[in-house]
Amino acid sequence: MRKTNCANTEGVFRIIQFIPLPKAVPFKRWLAKVGYERVQEIEDPELATKRTKTLYRAKGYSEAWIEKRMRGIAVRQELTDEWKNRGVKGEPEYVIFTSEISKAALR
Repeated sequence: MRKTNCANTEGVFRIIQFIPLPKAVPFKRWLAKVGYERVQEIEDPELATKRTKTLYRAKGYSEAWIEKRMRGIAVRQELTDEWKNRGVKGEPEYVIFTSEISKAALR
């Protein structure tokens, strides 16, 4: 067995921030850009929706597929919001509900 240092995603990004080498600068700029974009998306969630659609188009999905997927995401969000309003606490209940919905959809 060897001693190993590990880090999660946040830890890796923090490590990269402190690399003093010039070769790290482009990656640091990219991290700053992505961070800035995510802050903008928090302020305006429509930007996140547009980014998601752009990514799906870049992957070659059809407009019909993209719209169906986006509707599915919205419906899922409404459903989970309703579960929260009705007192569903966390993962075990979500797993059970999702499983039951999937079974019903396959019938």
